[in-house]
Amino acid sequence: MVTLPIYNTEGKEVDTFKLDPAVFDGEVNTNAIYQIVLAYRAGQRRGLASTKTMGEVSGGGRKPWRQKGTGRARVGSIRSPLWRHGGVIFGPHPRDFSYALPAKIKNLALKSSLNAKVNENNFIILDSLKIEKPKTKEALKLFSHLKINSSAKSKKEVKRGNTRALLLLDKIDKNLRLALRNIAFLNINRAQDTHAYEVLAAHKLIITKEGLCELTDRLKK
Repeated sequence: MVTLPIYNTEGKEVDTFKLDPAVFDGEVNTNAIYQIVLAYRAGQRRGLASTKTMGEVSGGGRKPWRQKGTGRARVGSIRSPLWRHGGVIFGPHPRDFSYALPAKIKNLALKSSLNAKVNENNFIILDSLKIEKPKTKEALKLFSHLKINSSAKSKKEVKRGNTRALLLLDKIDKNLRLALRNIAFLNINRAQDTHAYEVLAAHKLIITKEGLCELTDRLKK
């Protein structure tokens, strides 16, 4: 059984939390993670590539010349795929690339991603998180106390390698959402709604004690 410290908003250790061994067993199933990453990325594909078939290209309604007697190859339309400006054979059309995975694989991938964060010492538990005023400056103090890199000013800087954090909460009130939404290096979500890809994409995982209990209960079902 793994025991982790619980921190307050000032970055001080106030208690400890014993992780449930039914979820946090230390095992990382790379097979399940691989499948969930493929499925997630497939679902993000827009699939908007489109070409026109012979019947969709404008023009070509009249037969260019008679069938026999000219000595030329027979042809029915100037929009034949063999002709310039003709239709496209077997070209791409708008499609949905997404597909569903069994719930067991999704849960196993989420468990594995959480265990990976614990094994990497990138798993931080907060006792609670409340902000009285919707001020980003107040929210940034928390991350400076937790020694999480807050130098990134934009999403482009995040992509260049700055620390990216995921904050999972039991509930998100209006003030909290307004205070956190402009922090470039941070993603926020409810613990109940998180998924494996979101956890894997973050360098640091920060979760409230109540959110962790709700997430553990969800994965034990």
